[in-house]
Amino acid sequence: MFISHKSKSNTTSGWVNGFLGVLIFSGSLPATKVAIMDFDPIFLTVARASIAGLLAIIILFVFKEKRPVSSQLFSLFIVAIGVVVGFPLLTALALQHVTSAHSIVFLGLLPLTTAIFGVWRGGERPRPAFWVFSVIGSLLVIGFAFLQGVSASLTGDVLMLAAVLVCGLGYAEGAKLSRILGGWQVICWALLISLPAMLIMTFLFMPISFANVGVPAWISLAYVSLFSMLIGFIFWYRGLVQGGIAAVGQLQLLQPFFGLALSTSLLGEPVNLLMVAVTIGVIFCVAGSRKFAIKKI
Repeated sequence: MFISHKSKSNTTSGWVNGFLGVLIFSGSLPATKVAIMDFDPIFLTVARASIAGLLAIIILFVFKEKRPVSSQLFSLFIVAIGVVVGFPLLTALALQHVTSAHSIVFLGLLPLTTAIFGVWRGGERPRPAFWVFSVIGSLLVIGFAFLQGVSASLTGDVLMLAAVLVCGLGYAEGAKLSRILGGWQVICWALLISLPAMLIMTFLFMPISFANVGVPAWISLAYVSLFSMLIGFIFWYRGLVQGGIAAVGQLQLLQPFFGLALSTSLLGEPVNLLMVAVTIGVIFCVAGSRKFAIKKI
């Protein structure tokens, strides 16, 4: 099979951009865990979306981007529901019941959900062996959740599973639309669509006083607003477009590894051998799934 130099270069750029996106997203759950210690989860969700949305307006105005056509609004709405509102809110609620270290392992399911939605919404067709590696990685995560069932929270696990599903849909839909609008344009327009409702809810759920909010919570709010909600998506959607939704999406298997490192180093949360074993297992699945991500022609 002949592969042009341009195609190889584009694929490599996709993996680099995707890796940077995953690296940025890895700090999201630990930062959210810190933030909800002082902020209500709903307020945190709408505040981070509002801050990112206001920045998105500035970016779109500076670069004088054309408005999306009516046929693209449905896709933008799905992106907004999935990654602007759904994932942040569900994870914030889940982190009231489980540690960030526990919740991070569930992110190992994101590559599979992203790939499934990529096939459904993006028209990609990975090879059969790809699904084998993806399922193995996902089963490792599910097995971990069941083994931890005695000491963990069923509510937290269900919320994390729901978060992974809506996030996978948002990732796949955003990547599909990014082929036409561009990566940063998609997240900016999705944030803009969400902004009116997010601003109203920010004022409705705003605490009476911020006197008890510590510096770590403010820093965490800034991180999830700027990096998790905006900057990370610029790299992530670009990577998914350049390298393929299913292929580059497997990089998310690395996110638990980075996230666990942050949880134990910054938050002092316990990371047991089972967590490490599961994380290593899903990381090994990256190599296999990457190799068989796209059908050869």
